[in-house]
Amino acid sequence: MWLDAGVTADLAPRLMDMTFGSEHVAFREEVRAFIKASLPKDLARTASVDGHFEFKDVMRWHRILAAKGWVAPFWPEEYGGPGWDATRRFIFNEELELSGAPSLLPFGLSMVGPLLMQFGTEAQRRRFLPKILSGDEVWCQGYSEPNAGSDLASLKTQARDDGQGHFIVDGQKAWTTYAQFADWIFALVRTDPAAKKQAGISFLLIDLRSPGVTVRPLLTLGGTPSFSETWFDGVRVPKENLVGQLHGGWALAKALLGHERTGIAAVGLSRRALRRVKLLAGPLLVEPGFRAKVARMEVKLKSLEMANYRALAGAQLGHAPGPESSILKIRGSEVLQQMYELAVEVMGPNSMSWFNPESIVPADQEWVASSFNYLRATSIYGGSNEIQRNVIAKLILRLPGA
Repeated sequence: MWLDAGVTADLAPRLMDMTFGSEHVAFREEVRAFIKASLPKDLARTASVDGHFEFKDVMRWHRILAAKGWVAPFWPEEYGGPGWDATRRFIFNEELELSGAPSLLPFGLSMVGPLLMQFGTEAQRRRFLPKILSGDEVWCQGYSEPNAGSDLASLKTQARDDGQGHFIVDGQKAWTTYAQFADWIFALVRTDPAAKKQAGISFLLIDLRSPGVTVRPLLTLGGTPSFSETWFDGVRVPKENLVGQLHGGWALAKALLGHERTGIAAVGLSRRALRRVKLLAGPLLVEPGFRAKVARMEVKLKSLEMANYRALAGAQLGHAPGPESSILKIRGSEVLQQMYELAVEVMGPNSMSWFNPESIVPADQEWVASSFNYLRATSIYGGSNEIQRNVIAKLILRLPGA
């Protein structure tokens, strides 16, 4: 993606060229060829059937990408990243989504890793970044609590200074995805209970093998073991694991959420889902009413893709993502959910496949029910869609009282 050299800076935002240059087209072909050659055959089979990968499979793919130097597309070269521009990062992510390859855990690579580069000490960067990159240490996120989700600043988990070089952490975190497999958790904790909500929060790195940590996995309706609850009972955390300033965690939390929303539109996932819906539909595609539904989904997906390209063109020009990313988040989650609603409609009663005796539904159709249920969460994670609408009203539409 590029701009004509004769375009002046003030006209640039209106005249973004949203076509891919020859070097980026060649890069896409390189990525496709690498995935085809390097994704293990058993993982490729799983991708074609239901896309439900076990944790060990995710980490296997992580290490394959790490060996290639492609595991952390957003990291600069000085920390082991490939040093790609925004368009190459976009292409790489899109091709991974289209291939159905295992989605890597974002908590180390896309969240705490970039945060440590920006706010961490040199000692923290040396200690943690190489092991995030290699996959030798796995991370999870400790933000939400039973009574602090969208209103995250209401969190209660507390860390008090013991006066001997440690914080003592007590409390509970909810929706700590894959905590049962993780080695570390980055957590928001209250270090000044007397301060206003946002002012008394700090950002801690906690070893999950510490005495006093309890992790309990939760089984979702879709049959996935992704989520967990995590308790801290008098957990001792060295003060050198504080990131940034004491009581300054809220600013870090907002910065990290910006990293979390990278690629939130998930255009590749929706495009792959639509392709699979068409395969499921078969003869239904000749029925005018159903064809109209598919056409509407294709229009929605194309509109989302163009909005994503506009954001990408801005990023290629060096513009940081602003509140417009909230639009991509809302629309991306809605389109992805609607794709699976259409798949459920196609299958009818058979979409409840996990309640049926074995072999009633072909293996390559059992993905529908589980994915439909799991992806209801897309309108919640990464910032709930209700909160994103507030952001749009306040920062884009500038509505009174927003």
